[in-house]
Amino acid sequence: MRVLPESKNFLGLPKQSSAYDTSKIVILSAPYEKTVSYGGGTVKGPAAILGASHFVEFMDDEFFRELCFDLGIATLPPLAFGKLTGKVMLSHLQKEVAKHIAAGKFVVTLGGEHTISTAPIMAHHAQHPEMSILHFDAHSDLRQAYSGTPFSHACFMARVADAGFPMTRVVQVGIRAQEKAEFEYAKQLGISTFYATEIRRGDHGGNWQHAVVRALPTNSVYVTFDVDYFDPAIMPSTGTPEPDGFQWNETMKIFRELNRAGKRIVGFDVVELAPDPKARHATYLAAKLVYRLLNFAFAPES
Repeated sequence: MRVLPESKNFLGLPKQSSAYDTSKIVILSAPYEKTVSYGGGTVKGPAAILGASHFVEFMDDEFFRELCFDLGIATLPPLAFGKLTGKVMLSHLQKEVAKHIAAGKFVVTLGGEHTISTAPIMAHHAQHPEMSILHFDAHSDLRQAYSGTPFSHACFMARVADAGFPMTRVVQVGIRAQEKAEFEYAKQLGISTFYATEIRRGDHGGNWQHAVVRALPTNSVYVTFDVDYFDPAIMPSTGTPEPDGFQWNETMKIFRELNRAGKRIVGFDVVELAPDPKARHATYLAAKLVYRLLNFAFAPES
């Protein structure tokens, strides 16, 4: 299996720590961008994350270990979608993710726009039928169609519902922009939604992160992470930045609670980074997020 060389792979890892056969973790780039609302550039997100990752330290200060050398991280060449769009694109991506899951790999998918996330979610669901979804986002992405297509970044979670995923196992956190139809559809589906305004009002108590984790009904969790969940002050590089977003440490506390509760991340994606050379801190944040989530996914049993 061909992988990217040290100069282009995640973290800039040498061959002995980035070969496919000996690596537990696979980074798959899905630079897909066909639907744009406010600002574009997500097609450049995966490559920018890989580039910024070369400046992320190998030792993570959450667990004081060098996970990349313990488990190995193979970075695959980016997928070429060409003229593939909509359902055909998702089918292509889902098969690719499923292939690596079947090979025993922990798969991280880098977008691209949020449309792509339906594919890795359903590929992981096939392997982990009991899993829940933890969805970080400023938007609920439950529209039936947007800008004339049902396969938009604003619709991906509605397509997950269409694919038959049990939506009572979906927890959305950080939502602060949605239309009324999405609000009503979320209630109809039984999705647990933690709105930013409710969190800031204290409706979920001082430890709202514990409430988020408690809402996940199963121990296997897939994470889909739209970077516009973060506050624009630390994440300006995204197509639809929304005020009243979240900070790094309060977010990491969710994952600490997740591990404390005995729940485990089975896979994840990070999407919607639209890199801006004038805001390099945001691209670095996304790269650090990927490595930190991997460290949480493989955290020692508490």
